[in-house]
Amino acid sequence: MGQALLDAAAERTDLAIVAALVRADASAAVEPAVDCPGVPFSTSLADETGAQVLVDFSGAAGFDSALELALERKLALVSGSTGLSGRQSASLLAASERIPVLWAANFSLGVAVLAHVAAEASRLLPDWDCEILEAHHRNKQDAPSGTALMLGERVRGARGTGEPLLPLDRKGLRPSQGIGFSVMRGGDIIGEHEVRLVGSGERIELVHRATDRRLFARGALVAARWLCGREPGRYTLESVLGL
Repeated sequence: MGQALLDAAAERTDLAIVAALVRADASAAVEPAVDCPGVPFSTSLADETGAQVLVDFSGAAGFDSALELALERKLALVSGSTGLSGRQSASLLAASERIPVLWAANFSLGVAVLAHVAAEASRLLPDWDCEILEAHHRNKQDAPSGTALMLGERVRGARGTGEPLLPLDRKGLRPSQGIGFSVMRGGDIIGEHEVRLVGSGERIELVHRATDRRLFARGALVAARWLCGREPGRYTLESVLGL
């Protein structure tokens, strides 16, 4: 994601990368693995950088340091770090009282629209069965994906029924209530998500397919530009899109 962010930033004229932060034990601190002239790689953020937004994809291991830096420097925080603990999620929520923060498991703007449309359709069709299908490359470790689970939560929230998220290994007849999941792993699939609402004699299929990993970096930069100068609070990609 670091490489993708640098590449995507080079395509824009309304923002600039002023520093690239790496772990203290990372070789990139000495010899960057990416080519981005004029961007200093460092293990700390110099006072004179003039940074306004911190974009974090360091994962759960680096999240605490990123959040601490954002709070210390009063930087807006855009984070795509996943696998956060309950404590880390609580820290992010607390930080939103002091700085603007935007966290998302998936920075695809298309997925944000998919979630919005799926929630609205589910609200209008509360009695239809909902199944969420997702496909990723063979090396993805979690299943269902975080994005699939997010979609399930959005559907459940829109319906307000508290129906359960059904396990992957369910057997027998489909329960009268519940949001089901199906998973495929193979090849180099970047990411595909489908929400199916199935009624009697008809169904609605809402699909998003990612074909370029750089789309996540582009979405994060759109969020970073939008978040700059906002009041403290917790924001979402839907906020960015005005949904």
